[in-house]
Parts: sequence; structure tokens; C-alpha cells
Amino acid sequence: MDRAPTLVHPTAVVDPSARLGAGVVIGAYAVIGAEVEVGDGTRIGPHCTIEGPTRIGRDNVFHGHAAIGGAPQDKKYRGERVELVIGDGNAIREFVTINRGTGDGGGTTRIGDRNWILAYCHVAHDCIVGSDCVFSNNATLAGHVSVGNHVILSGFAGVHQFCRIGDHAFIGMGAFVNGDVPPFLMVAQEKYARPRGINAEGLKRRGFDATRIASIKRAYRALYMGEAKLEEARAELGEIAAAGSEDVRAMLDFIEGGERPLLR
Repeated sequence: MDRAPTLVHPTAVVDPSARLGAGVVIGAYAVIGAEVEVGDGTRIGPHCTIEGPTRIGRDNVFHGHAAIGGAPQDKKYRGERVELVIGDGNAIREFVTINRGTGDGGGTTRIGDRNWILAYCHVAHDCIVGSDCVFSNNATLAGHVSVGNHVILSGFAGVHQFCRIGDHAFIGMGAFVNGDVPPFLMVAQEKYARPRGINAEGLKRRGFDATRIASIKRAYRALYMGEAKLEEARAELGEIAAAGSEDVRAMLDFIEGGERPLLR
């Protein structure tokens, strides 16, 4: 099979050390820096800037003016070698900024596969983002945030540093998240984000049956709708998990693994 041609616009600037895969397309006035690797079939739009060390997988699309792999916005950063790793099949829209990691934070910012990161979003240093997520316009992650799979961040949502957001969670428009969000939850804005039930509609769309959703709802009620203290609620989640709910087991594992307070 013939190797697909790599197409670089004559106005683009590509560092000699950059490695471009088969079928890569680089648009007008884009700048590809040193130690950047771009996988097969990835398209980089006009005026994009990609700094290294950055490793990008295959079949991604970067729309115009995205700024990818920039140095972390952290006063503790002293120029140590850090990197950004992006998986396959992501759509990254206009004016998105994604920074590399820091030496104190593990050294790597990581984006999974098949994410939609829409215009003006920001992913800060040392964040770990899973796969199949949607970040709507202007959603922002501070440093060291961990986001699971199938997470939706609505427009103008903001997540405080070191927070974790579990799989299948839904963060409402303009919500400011300053604590860990367990899997499956839906949170919405008051002064700060507060739980508003589970992301039931999203779970149905992803094939969760009524029994699984009922167990998750029971766990939610234990955590958020009664007067029980957190330790008592955790005990009830343990009972639900022991009865056979792997989803509630995932919630319980998430809760027990955190360093920041749980969003309640």
C-alpha cells in the first residue's frame, strides 16, 4: 500500500526535528516546533501553534488558531523537560489551549481518544483527560485535574485544580467545580456547582439498563439526599456494591481514592 502524502502549506513553519506521519496536512501559517510528533492522518489548521515535546496520535483535527503544547502556566516551572501526549481521533476547535505538564506534577499532560474540545477551552498543566468526552465552549480545567471517560463539561464550566471528575458525569453550564465529582453525577450552578441528580439520560444513551441506573440512583440518594454523614453513606454504597453493582463499586472506589473533599 502506498504511503499517503504529507501536505505542508508553503507558509507553514515546521522544525526539522518534528516527525510527521503519513497523510498529515498542515495549513497556512501553522508553526510546528521542535520535538513534535504528529500521527498519520492528523490535520492541523491555519495559524495553529504546536510546541514540543508533544506527541499526537492519528486522525486528529486541530482547527485554526489552536495553541497546543505550550509551557505550563505555573510559576514553579523552571524549564524542565515536560510533555503533552494526545491520543487518536480528537477534534480540537478554534483557540483551544492545552499546556504541557510540570516537573512537580508528573511531567505530562495527557488527552485520550475521540474527545471533542470546542472553541476557547483550556486544559492546564498535568491534567489527565480520558476518552469520548465533550468540552463545550470556554470550559476550563485548572492544573492537575483528572477527568474520566464520557464526561460532558458544558459551556463556561470551570474545574478547580487537583479535582477529579468521574466517568459519565455531566457538568452544567457555568458550573464552578471545587470538589471531586463521583462517576455518573450531574451537577449544576449556584454560587458553586452542586449535585443535581445523576446523568440518567446520558447513561441510557450509552446502554445502561434500568437495573444499573436504579442502583446508581440509590447510591446517589445515600450520598446526597439524606442526613447521613459521609462515612454512613459510604457504608451504604458498600452494601449496594456487595449486592452486585459494579457501577456503585466504581463510585465507592472513586470516593475512597480522593485527596480533595467530595462535592456534596
